[in-house]
Amino acid sequence: MVSARAEIFSKLFITSRDSNNLIPQPMSSPIEQAIRQIVEEKGLSYESVMETIEAALAAAFRKDFGNRLQNIEAKFNPADASLQLWDVKTVVEDQELPEKVEEEEFDEFKRPPKPVEESEEDLDEGPRFNPKMELMLTDAKALKADAEIGDVLRTELDIPSEFGRMAAMTAKQVITQKLREAEREVTYNEYKEHEGDVLMGTVQRRQGRVILVELGRGTAIMRPDDQVPGERYYPGDRIRVYIMSVDLGMRGPEILVSRTAPELVLELFKTEIPEIADGTVRIEAIAREPGSRSKVAVACDDNGIDPIGACIGQRGARIQTIIGELGGEKVDIIEFDADAGLFVMNALAPAKVESVELDEESKVATVTVESDQLSLAIGKGGQNVRLAARLTDWRINVAEKGGAIKGSSEGAVEVGSKPTEAVVEAEVEEEVEEAQAADVAEDVVEAAEGDVDDGLEDEETADEESAMDAVEDDALPTSAMDEADAEA
Repeated sequence: MVSARAEIFSKLFITSRDSNNLIPQPMSSPIEQAIRQIVEEKGLSYESVMETIEAALAAAFRKDFGNRLQNIEAKFNPADASLQLWDVKTVVEDQELPEKVEEEEFDEFKRPPKPVEESEEDLDEGPRFNPKMELMLTDAKALKADAEIGDVLRTELDIPSEFGRMAAMTAKQVITQKLREAEREVTYNEYKEHEGDVLMGTVQRRQGRVILVELGRGTAIMRPDDQVPGERYYPGDRIRVYIMSVDLGMRGPEILVSRTAPELVLELFKTEIPEIADGTVRIEAIAREPGSRSKVAVACDDNGIDPIGACIGQRGARIQTIIGELGGEKVDIIEFDADAGLFVMNALAPAKVESVELDEESKVATVTVESDQLSLAIGKGGQNVRLAARLTDWRINVAEKGGAIKGSSEGAVEVGSKPTEAVVEAEVEEEVEEAQAADVAEDVVEAAEGDVDDGLEDEETADEESAMDAVEDDALPTSAMDEADAEA
């Protein structure tokens, strides 16, 4: 637990010192071990954990002994527990300040004053002097005679004999928050690499119409449109999902997955059929109505290989595995043909087509079938002709031999279309946000459990809240959204 690990380091900050740069402790190895344990458990880099500890030490010093006009940089060596602190500033040209704010007066503010809107005249004056990050040339020369504009001055600070409890609380908060942020960034980078892949996940729970899917380190969201009609998702179910997108939002990684995307079928074919994986057999097009039926057009340049047979496998073993992964969805394997007429005929399988007439200008194909093949060509609810039209990218009319047109891909109603799509989309977005907030709230509660276990009294709790204020004052990167979610 991040909070428990943070406590290990916070205890280091309240021990007394025998010198200006050493933190006395029984052994240095426990610190090293704790850092390594965090690295292994959270999958973080050693450097990022060290940066977190050094940021915490800088915040702790600033809380008890520094001031808001210091830009503190810390260097901590876990092997011998040595610590060095600097005030780092960039030298800038001298400027005439309209009103000088003394450090003592500045420190009286618990939080910085609210920003005042700048006028056009103020904007024309150029960048303003930042006393925390910058040092005017005249003051810089007092510290270093040969200082020039653009130089970075590092002034080493004296380290006090003891850090107080408030400093320890501040350090603990920084460690907890920054480790959580680092972990989320690692999760984002990991799954960003898998964008467009198919992964195995575990159904975590349902949040309204949204399904949360656990993908090892990360939790993904499957929206209603990405759920297969008729499929039921229960906690603990193992399912394959297609990673549609991975973004880094305010609450951490936002992973969207799908069970309805045609790409899921494509990736399953690559996984189960070696000839497709190595490029011997190509998938030219896919048309899908999730949960019901898919048509997959395949081709092969090697005349010695049957592309359809390669996909079906011996006794249908390969295609049955894919059908099982799709929850029983029927899959038609169609042979692709560069001749549009032949491709349309193949796409209407299992119906047998007598003839095809193509209107190149309007891109309409009129096919003729025997009366006993009419229902097969059109399909239940027009599904077969509709999928064939999507697969071939031709509008298709089906006519009975010697008779009139009996069906058309244009006349078929899309499965799953809804008249209130905009309203539903808005509701889904709200449910997605609720699911993300609930997931983050669990992380906050988990981190807070470590504090409860420590048995802090009311006074200590108040100290921790004050420490949190200090962290916010120092403008360190924190997950403020997490705290808001926990309060909600």
